[in-house]
Amino acid sequence: MSRVIPHHSTPPSSADLETIAATEFAEIPEELRRYAADVVIRVEDFPDEDVEREMDLESPFDLLGLYRGLAQETHAFGGIPSQVDMIFLYRRPILDYWCETGEDLPSVIRHVLIHEIGHHFGLSDDDMERIEDEE
Repeated sequence: MSRVIPHHSTPPSSADLETIAATEFAEIPEELRRYAADVVIRVEDFPDEDVEREMDLESPFDLLGLYRGLAQETHAFGGIPSQVDMIFLYRRPILDYWCETGEDLPSVIRHVLIHEIGHHFGLSDDDMERIEDEE
């Protein structure tokens, strides 16, 4: 699939990343997307201090995204959610990664989404790599 890389004279905004994320989420293969059908994607500039501590980050730039939600077992046994599952995308670390690697931004965001969903639901790195390679 050929991607059009938008020209940015200023860094993409949170709204830009939300738009790209929604498009990329819709393109993720069904075998993975079904795990997170009702997930909310939220863009923040950086992880908050609690996440930094919890993840033992040396820098807020060390984390591109984070899946927050119910345990895998709760979904599997039809538990009633008490909170909304969310994927946080961290704008500034994503933009730094994008600039450093030269990858196109939609591909970076797609990769983060796949890995956040996959890690949360217990998929191996090999499983996620296979899913990305099949696209």
